[in-house]
Amino acid sequence: MKSNSSVKKVMMVMTIVLCAVVLSGCRVPTDASGAIKQITMDTSFQDIMNSENWFSAILVWPLAWTINMLTPKIGVILAITFVTIMVNGLLLAVTMRSQIGMQEMQLLQPELEKIQRKYEGMTDTASRTKQFGEMQALYAKHHVNPGAMFLVQFLQFPIIIAMYQAVQRASAVKTATVGAMSLETTIWNGMKSMQWEFFALFIIMGTAQFISMSLPMWINKRKAKKEAEKHHRKPETPRQSSQMQSMQYYMLAMILVFGLMWPAAMSVYWAIYSLVTIAKTFIVQKAIEKHRVGQEGRA
Repeated sequence: MKSNSSVKKVMMVMTIVLCAVVLSGCRVPTDASGAIKQITMDTSFQDIMNSENWFSAILVWPLAWTINMLTPKIGVILAITFVTIMVNGLLLAVTMRSQIGMQEMQLLQPELEKIQRKYEGMTDTASRTKQFGEMQALYAKHHVNPGAMFLVQFLQFPIIIAMYQAVQRASAVKTATVGAMSLETTIWNGMKSMQWEFFALFIIMGTAQFISMSLPMWINKRKAKKEAEKHHRKPETPRQSSQMQSMQYYMLAMILVFGLMWPAAMSVYWAIYSLVTIAKTFIVQKAIEKHRVGQEGRA
């Protein structure tokens, strides 16, 4: 029988495998000189399908084309913002139940770890069966399906990659400027030129990314504190929280390094994506609160 930690390990491995598959199979197409192939308003779906692959044609092309169409009308920043919100809105509508399940799983960590500690060191079949049964009963009580979490991972990552590529390949983005900042210039080169816009963009991107990664944990800690106060006990901190924090810091450091090296357009997109993720987190939290009120009403 698999424990909750085993499920997490499997999810992590599958996510890494998925990342490797998508990144290796969906690299950004380049021309003979090594430059990224641009998608213009004249580039058709059939052109991409014939010369590249289904991923570029079905996912990347419509996003890049939409950015190209909107940029002359509302500007490159608003064009990227609109498409990012549109994509994440559709994704959230499809995965809302799974998102709620993921948040509920985090809130259940202290109770799950109690069950794990209860059977710690017991490797016989009867004990493992009882442990599995108690965990399943806890999931059923809170209407949580651990398997549904895989849906979010498998749907989100290809969409993020597609949006990432669309920003790189949209010709309107490549030629755009924001004030004195060329979106084709890397943050590092812009900083070396002492242009304040690049420093500001890097700080905004890093701050937004940090908040978007940390917000779910902050919310869960606050909820755990409130729940503990309601039962007149001290809040319990899951043993895995320190590991999750370390992983978040590693991811943040990696994104900041990438942020220095990739074109400013990508930092603009990543800052917008992080801000949209923050908004999405609050929307999911509202849905969770409504979900829990409904559960208490049925109890």
